[in-house]
Amino acid sequence: MKHRTAIAISAVVIAAASLTACGGNSDSAPAKSPAPAAPSSAPTPDASKAIKDAEAKSGIPPKPDAATQEKYIAALNAISPDIVSGKEDRAVSRGRDTCGTIHSFPKDHAKQVDLTRQRFSGAHQFTTSQAEQILTAVQSNLCPKN
Repeated sequence: MKHRTAIAISAVVIAAASLTACGGNSDSAPAKSPAPAAPSSAPTPDASKAIKDAEAKSGIPPKPDAATQEKYIAALNAISPDIVSGKEDRAVSRGRDTCGTIHSFPKDHAKQVDLTRQRFSGAHQFTTSQAEQILTAVQSNLCPKN
């Protein structure tokens, strides 16, 4: 019986020592740093400006105004209604990216056409001739400076 009591007392002493060592007193506890702020879903004005600046350097124009977008979508639909398929924002995004391609490969028209064909193809594959027309629509409506 003495043996069991000694083991129990030893266990209590060890547990108490462990708690004391871990807990410490409030004077020696390190100061807690404030919790990090939750990330915001909206970009900060500085981030937005940085994105716009990077796009401009890459030859990607800003999003078009409503009148320009309407004219651009009409030009694409005249080539084939399968280009836009009711997804105007996607067509504008792809067009803006194509402006970047024109900017990146100013002297390689064949590459511009091929990348345009690839970018706009999806469920519907476009011909080289259609890609030429898409490229012209993009260039004349979204990125006339390129």
